[in-house]
Amino acid sequence: MSVVDSTEAAERIVEKWSAADLSERAASQEHFIDLCRLLGQPTPAEADPTGKDYCFEKPVKVTQAASKGSKGEGGFVDVWKRGFFAWEYKRKDKYKTLDEAYRQLYQYRDALDNPPLSVVCDIRTTEIRSHFPGYPTAKVVIRLEEIPGRLEVLRRVFTAPESFRPAKKTEEVTLDLANEFGKLADRLIERYPPGDLHLFQHVGDPVAHFLMKVMFCLFAEDITLLPAKTFTKLVERSQTDPDKFAERCATLFARMRTGGEYGSDEIPYFNGGLFDDKPPIPLTSGDLTILRWVAERDWSGVEPSIFGTLFERLLDPRKRAQIGAHYTSRHDILLAVEPVVMAPLRRTWTELQAKLAEPLAAHAAERDPRKRDFLAAPIRIAIEGFRQYLARQRILDPACGSGNFLYVALRQLLDLEDEAVRFAAIHDINVNPTPHVRPAQLHGIEINPYAAELAQVVIWIGYLQWLHDRGIDPPNRPILDKLQNIEQRDAILDLSDKNKPVPAQWPEADFIIGNPPFLGNKLFRQNGLSDTYISSLYKAFNLNRNADLCCYWFENGRAAVESLRRARVGLLATQAIRGLDTREVLERIKETGDIFMAWSDRDWVLDGANVHVSIVGFDGGDETQRFLDGVAVKNNNPDLTTGVNTTLAAPLAENRNVCFVGGMKKGRFDLSNDAARQMLSGGGNPNGRPDSDVIVPWINGQDVAQRERGAWIIDFNTMPESEACLYEKPFAYVREVVKPERDHVRNKAERERWWLHARPVPDVRNAVRRLARFIASPRVSKHRLFAFRDPATLADGQLIVFARDDDYSFGILHSSAHEVWARATGTQLREEESGFRYTPSTCFETFPLPWAPGEEDTASSHYGRIAAAARELNEQRERWLNPPEWIEQVSAKVDAADTFADVPAAARPLVRRSAILAAAAKDPRLKKRTLTNLYNERPQWLKLAHERLDRAVLAAYAATDPAGGWSEDWAAVWLDTGAGQPLPPDHPLAAERQRVDQAVLANVLRLNREGLKG
Repeated sequence: MSVVDSTEAAERIVEKWSAADLSERAASQEHFIDLCRLLGQPTPAEADPTGKDYCFEKPVKVTQAASKGSKGEGGFVDVWKRGFFAWEYKRKDKYKTLDEAYRQLYQYRDALDNPPLSVVCDIRTTEIRSHFPGYPTAKVVIRLEEIPGRLEVLRRVFTAPESFRPAKKTEEVTLDLANEFGKLADRLIERYPPGDLHLFQHVGDPVAHFLMKVMFCLFAEDITLLPAKTFTKLVERSQTDPDKFAERCATLFARMRTGGEYGSDEIPYFNGGLFDDKPPIPLTSGDLTILRWVAERDWSGVEPSIFGTLFERLLDPRKRAQIGAHYTSRHDILLAVEPVVMAPLRRTWTELQAKLAEPLAAHAAERDPRKRDFLAAPIRIAIEGFRQYLARQRILDPACGSGNFLYVALRQLLDLEDEAVRFAAIHDINVNPTPHVRPAQLHGIEINPYAAELAQVVIWIGYLQWLHDRGIDPPNRPILDKLQNIEQRDAILDLSDKNKPVPAQWPEADFIIGNPPFLGNKLFRQNGLSDTYISSLYKAFNLNRNADLCCYWFENGRAAVESLRRARVGLLATQAIRGLDTREVLERIKETGDIFMAWSDRDWVLDGANVHVSIVGFDGGDETQRFLDGVAVKNNNPDLTTGVNTTLAAPLAENRNVCFVGGMKKGRFDLSNDAARQMLSGGGNPNGRPDSDVIVPWINGQDVAQRERGAWIIDFNTMPESEACLYEKPFAYVREVVKPERDHVRNKAERERWWLHARPVPDVRNAVRRLARFIASPRVSKHRLFAFRDPATLADGQLIVFARDDDYSFGILHSSAHEVWARATGTQLREEESGFRYTPSTCFETFPLPWAPGEEDTASSHYGRIAAAARELNEQRERWLNPPEWIEQVSAKVDAADTFADVPAAARPLVRRSAILAAAAKDPRLKKRTLTNLYNERPQWLKLAHERLDRAVLAAYAATDPAGGWSEDWAAVWLDTGAGQPLPPDHPLAAERQRVDQAVLANVLRLNREGLKG
């Protein structure tokens, strides 16, 4: 058919159907066949004579509220094409809008394999709605008279339904709207700044409150709660007369507050507290231009689970730059909501379905209508009972922010109730589809008054959107209930009696979920917590004072479970909650209940940035299933591991005063080799002492993992100022460089003792002073590396110092058995690839050696075997790291260029050594010769050296602990799997490695608690 012929045919259809006045049934099939002929498409009978995939009057089972048929009968859809569309007709002019037809059609979707398009038509108008997961529902409207010009759009319904997929996903649409809305917010905040107070602290901020009203109006009119684009028309009229905008807004808001006539339209009764009598903000012509553009966009498809976060950012001057940054998605929130809230509810629903199997079978087999009704009654009562049960569940978020967690939980409850409704429909059990689940079931606590109000708006938008998407009318009187359950107050501390602070009381709830704030105890003050508040916190809670702020939410959650045994809690925490200082609260949770679900290390978004968190679900111990990182396990330990519970290990007396953390300087005390040499070359101190007393070689973690740089540091140890100042040049340098920085730190001791390191560690100096060398290891590293260092060297706080100089100790520390224990008892930072933190108190002091430090059986062949293997490993590594011929060349160049004659004799060897180290670090041949690179490559000679060492260590344990079942063959497993390095679950030897590691952990824990028996 030519274009001219198509146009003429279309015009004939317009003429024919404009005059038609037929019933729905009389008109529908002929109208559809006319469209098929016009578009060159086969009719249902022509394309599919069987009617299996394309037919008129497709039978479906529906709820009573949606059914066209009589009570107890199924319904039908007027036209259906599998994978393309469901098409429903209504009599022309029967309804003011086609929403009723769409509501009916939505009830059919599950029974029709969820076609991507829903088409509703009353001859006069055809509406095409798209349904693609992750995308907003889009609507295309074609009037009867527009058909000649829109034939291609109609043809795509039959041939290319994917072409109706919106260009942007729901989250992208939401981000775009927030960005544009933010432009208006910026202008208003600039004109009406919150003064000296932060916006979130400014109770009743007029800009924030007004914009929330505007945002809700934009959403409400796009889901037809406000009639005929009421707010958009108000904005359009006001563009040419901006002075009238505030007055017109006030009138509309007043009608929304009470319900009533607004011009020729009837405005529903919204109430809810949002539409109070506070006056609207006046807008300029420029403001209205932005608002009109925003109003013309479709707000019906916003994603509430992220919109609250975006709205927070656009109204918070500190977070405005984060508007395009990462945000927590609904999928992320479900990691907590699904196992904590939904899993037990789904189990209850599954159990009910099993109980109803026989009654449903009897109901389906009965043909007598009266008997069918009789058999349906108890089934209906049971399903309604489950729906009422869902409506009684109370969910609390005690750090609710803008309500994202609460909204996602509400959405899941609604979906589960909807599943029960659809289950009833499938089995011809008629129930009302309007949900019993309501926002009033949600409880929240939020200290920020603005965020608390925003949470209510977000929750209501989510609820009304859910109803709209399913074609269900919201309640009429009022549409919005004010959510009194969102409380604006402190969630962890009750200061009603300032002399007796106590933990804050939370509302009773069945489920407690949320993302409490993460804040390390060292950052309390600089983030606004007063000394009085911190002191009250410590009085009210019996928690380790090193605990992160989020731990106080966990403790309140634990107390809630203890008082209400059925309660379940799912909270996010900083990943550090697994460490020694913070996991006390998890140990308490295990004492009064149990952890049934945990994600030990999970990517998350915090203030627009990617972070790593732990997610912990716990209850009173009733839950029988346990999950860790998405995998079913037998138990979850307080450090969020499974298997052997290494947190039960206690420090061993024989391991004390061996392992230390290096010093912390907090200031620019460090010196380059040249600067140190210049100071050391001086003399004439009033005390007659050389500056080498206080200028010493210095190393940090990089000097062990990479190459030693030959750095120096000024270190007055614990000297009083009167003694330190006698070293004139170093003291003058510290006063000029360090003191100005220290004058502004919060810590009083660091301000007053500005010439000293923040943590001088005299115990470390005393422990290594008499040794020929000491063992150092980076506190945080991908590979657990150990290396010998000169005792004259001062170790930085990023190093662990072992006050041992013997090969046996080096061998035990570098064994895979020790690495397995250290990884299990250390603290992981971010992802596993970044390594873990070694903590002396948990990683070493709890680790039983075959012989205690200082008490080795020097005649033992096992002792000698370990020492020999360790010595060989160290010598081979040193020859690779520092090939003697290359180092000799570097040393010769240094000596040829400098005699160091200006340096006092006592310091000359160390200055020369530092110069050689600095030169070697810059040598292109040596730059890549680092321990990190070596262990990344793990050449065969290194693997075999470690295997010899591991076999020697395992043999020693087997000799001293015969009951442990130690085996030298475990070394072969470690050899094939990278020693203590983490393995991906799909590695072919992952199960075997796990078996070996768990055996080692079990043995070490037993030896820790019982001691050696051999």
